[in-house]
Amino acid sequence: MRERQGWHSPRIVLVNPELHELLPQLQQAAPHAKLIEMSAASARELAGADAALGVCSAEVLSKAKQLQWIQWLAAGVERCVQQPLVRERHMLLTNLQRTMGPSMAEHVLGMMLVLSRHLDYFLKQQQQAHWVKDDDAQAPQLADLEGRTVLVVGLGGIGTEVARRAHAFGMRVIATRASGRTGPDFVSYVGLPDELPKLAKDADFIVNCTPLTPQTTGVFNKEFFATLKPGAYFISVGRGRSTVTADLIAALASGGLAGAGLDVVDPEPLPPDSPLWHLPNVIITPHVSADTPFAEEQRNAVVVENLRRYAAGEPMLSVVDVERGY
Repeated sequence: MRERQGWHSPRIVLVNPELHELLPQLQQAAPHAKLIEMSAASARELAGADAALGVCSAEVLSKAKQLQWIQWLAAGVERCVQQPLVRERHMLLTNLQRTMGPSMAEHVLGMMLVLSRHLDYFLKQQQQAHWVKDDDAQAPQLADLEGRTVLVVGLGGIGTEVARRAHAFGMRVIATRASGRTGPDFVSYVGLPDELPKLAKDADFIVNCTPLTPQTTGVFNKEFFATLKPGAYFISVGRGRSTVTADLIAALASGGLAGAGLDVVDPEPLPPDSPLWHLPNVIITPHVSADTPFAEEQRNAVVVENLRRYAAGEPMLSVVDVERGY
């Protein structure tokens, strides 16, 4: 970090009010810096700010001309990387991908279990005090995860945690990633993004863990869903705009797609009149897969640690490649 052009220990740090309760720990991490919540920052303080925690608006960037580093408070950073000044000034950008991966991965596995075991169906029967008999022709066919193939689209920090847990369930894990073919031992094959249609043909579950970039916008479309084998499930925790919603609805309504677990949708919030609310075998959660106390503790720990590292000139955690967008 000390070798980075323009680096110096921060003098003024802008802080998102969301981090108010963390201020004592942040101050301890950078004892010589002045920490200012955005709501109380003067024009002079904005102009002299060196770093920002959870702040990346065009208005602030235009006024904070000395800004060198932004710590974003989420895994997805499209709102930051789309700001021209972030690129023009070669700002350092870090995110929280590493803190959200475990919680989001558990959410994915939860959706996979609900869909494959049809727990939503049995919950409805329970609410009606109805014991479903073994020979009931209306009862859905249960399926195991063990031995089935999951395709993780986007083998980054979040995708790797999904792959780790799927492998622990005895699943065969394949994946795509834009940065190369390397991956952990528990992933059987790592392909490049252009291999997505070929790999999807073999998958029982497809999990969207992609960041939102020009290359991933709308990648899950009619053509993609047409490549899937009958009985496949689609899980999405990446970004809603990676999926063409109308095409997803059509694939579900036609029966070509067995079901979907959606923590992200397009648009958000999902309108009350969206057919997705009423389609069978669809689970919708309102972008909450990382909203757990554990994830929040990890988030706070990384924000504090990154501020300490920046002030000390040490290597940072979860550095974003601004040109790639993740």
